[in-house]
Amino acid sequence: KAVVSTQSTGVGLLELLKSQICENVALYAQKYDEEFASFLPGFVEAVWELLLSTSQEVKYDLLVSNAIKFLTSVAERPQYSELFSNDDILTKICEKVLVPNMKLRESDVELFEDNPFQYIRADVEGSDAETRRRSASDFVRTLCFVKEQTVSGIFSSYLGNLLGSTTGNKWIDKEAAIYIVISLAVKTKTEKHGATTSNSFINLVDFFNNQIRPDLVSSETHPIVKAAAIKYIMTFRMILPREVIISCLPILTGLVSEKSTVVHSYAATAIEKILIIKMPNYTSVSAAELAPHFEQLLTNLFGSFNHEGSAENEYLMKLVMRSVSLMKSDLPPNIVQHLTTVLTTKLTEICKNPSQPHFNHYVFETLACLIRGSCLGKPENIAGFEAVLFPIFQDILQKDVTEFIPYVFQVLSLMLELQRRPIPPQYMALFPFLLTPLLWERPGSIPPLTRLIQAFIEKNPDGVKDSISSILGIFQKLVSSRTNDHYGFHLLNTMVEHLDKGVFTTSVKGVFMLLFQRMQSSKTTKFMRSFIVFMSLFAAKVGAQPLIETVDSIQGGLFGMVPEKIFIAELQKVTGDTDRKTAAVGVIKLLTEGPAMMNDAYVKWWAPLLTALIHLFEEGVDTSVPADEHFVEITDAPSYSTAFNQLIFATKRPADPFGGTVGNPRQLLAESLQKLSVRYPGKLTPLIQQGVTGPALGKIQEYLSAANITSLS
Repeated sequence: KAVVSTQSTGVGLLELLKSQICENVALYAQKYDEEFASFLPGFVEAVWELLLSTSQEVKYDLLVSNAIKFLTSVAERPQYSELFSNDDILTKICEKVLVPNMKLRESDVELFEDNPFQYIRADVEGSDAETRRRSASDFVRTLCFVKEQTVSGIFSSYLGNLLGSTTGNKWIDKEAAIYIVISLAVKTKTEKHGATTSNSFINLVDFFNNQIRPDLVSSETHPIVKAAAIKYIMTFRMILPREVIISCLPILTGLVSEKSTVVHSYAATAIEKILIIKMPNYTSVSAAELAPHFEQLLTNLFGSFNHEGSAENEYLMKLVMRSVSLMKSDLPPNIVQHLTTVLTTKLTEICKNPSQPHFNHYVFETLACLIRGSCLGKPENIAGFEAVLFPIFQDILQKDVTEFIPYVFQVLSLMLELQRRPIPPQYMALFPFLLTPLLWERPGSIPPLTRLIQAFIEKNPDGVKDSISSILGIFQKLVSSRTNDHYGFHLLNTMVEHLDKGVFTTSVKGVFMLLFQRMQSSKTTKFMRSFIVFMSLFAAKVGAQPLIETVDSIQGGLFGMVPEKIFIAELQKVTGDTDRKTAAVGVIKLLTEGPAMMNDAYVKWWAPLLTALIHLFEEGVDTSVPADEHFVEITDAPSYSTAFNQLIFATKRPADPFGGTVGNPRQLLAESLQKLSVRYPGKLTPLIQQGVTGPALGKIQEYLSAANITSLS
């Protein structure tokens, strides 16, 4: 490699060496204050001279960026702030270093036109960390912390010159002015909200009214300036008055149709970010405020997909998703139908060569949002979606488009869960395919496929009963894996909850044998939590006594291990409101509806199990994890495969397995203890008083009093 590059873009070894020295001395200044203090002024002077003598050629970009970063690292440390406190020095820095390096160069303009998405990633998404512009912008922000008023005043004269430029490329100067104002004005910012505090010496509203709005509405404005003006709105969306931001919606809607890829992408991104503003003391944009612009916005969005390079523009599709989400059930049927048709057409196109994962994800998110918004509480609307989506979904499954299969399963699950009984026959025609072992070999398909099988069991229990052995085979595969065992329990729980007792219980002994073998060979906290919830649901739905008898049928007296080694030891580790409620109800059933628990063999665990239940009610989750649990077998690690990405708008809503019949488990415990005391008069009170001690005993009395139960028999 040449020591000194003779090309304008190629970086030579000398440039790399100088750049690395700048990076190193910046680290010294940050990490070794005392040791480096005497050398610092010399390095500051050397770097300053370097910046003054270095041209604008691309090959020097990394060098200039690191040199400016060094000066920034010095300026942000209070003990060196006097080096930058002189007004003359600040003026020279602004004039000689900052302003020149904040202007776009020919290479930047070429990037804007020829590789717009790389330009966007650099300018908006922050991939330009090593560029001159970003380093200069960060330096400006640091200098403002040192002497905000002075720096703002110095830049104001340069801004006047840039804004009043009459040169042939005056749009370059205008863009630089907007960029400088953004750099000056932003004091603190977050990715989610943009700027959160601003420079009090910069009037953002005046600049918007005098410079930004005119450029946005003018047909003569250069696309680069329009992009910068849109970025101004994005950056200060939380600081500009709300009425200003709302007034921008129709302007930005129009800009979504601009031919320039950067401009219509920026406009879409700006609207999307405005729609998701959610902060205390800030009224988010409502559906009513978007409604007047919604149809035109959709027209412009889908029109821009036809622009060169934007057929799969993720920024446009993200706004489609976000605007549909905001409108939700307010969408008229004709718009829903049109959107579904257009999205299905787009899906058909991208199936041929899936290449933009973010774009693809937003397509499916939008479909899920349309389905949930239109069909929740209105299952009669699902047929329209099924008619359009089933053909393309079947095509995806037949052609094995692996990138899309997990999404298809999620959307099918959503539609099936919203369906009435009986479900349409096209679902059951698909069911045998879902049991194909090959599908369950793909890690990305397991979560949505499990949910889809659950939906079939819930919506058509009679239709799946002949396939129980196949479903249990899938369960066996899943539960043998540390990674996927909880999905196996999801299937079990759904079978317990929705199948007739006789259908499932014929196989339940084998299920318990598998679970005890897995517990003995590879016990984990996750497995034990799931095992407790399963047994609790079984006790609640099938019965406590059948649970005890099933376990004892494997080996006489085996159930004695269940209260001691499983419930008492692990109950506190159950997480999630629904699972903790299920565990509580199951333990109550064991305590009060399993006669075997009152027999001599198992009665010794009755009071400790009741105590564990009180702790579940009154204490937080036990988050401790055994040390050896961090060592997962290599053979259990998932192989490379298409990842599972959850569709937010297709997320399964939590369901109460008791259908609202169990309100407060504490009250259920009190009422169940009273009934038990009637069946065993004179036995329960001594059992509680002798076996339950400390605060737990007082809690039992609280529960009884709250349920208006004065005493136990």
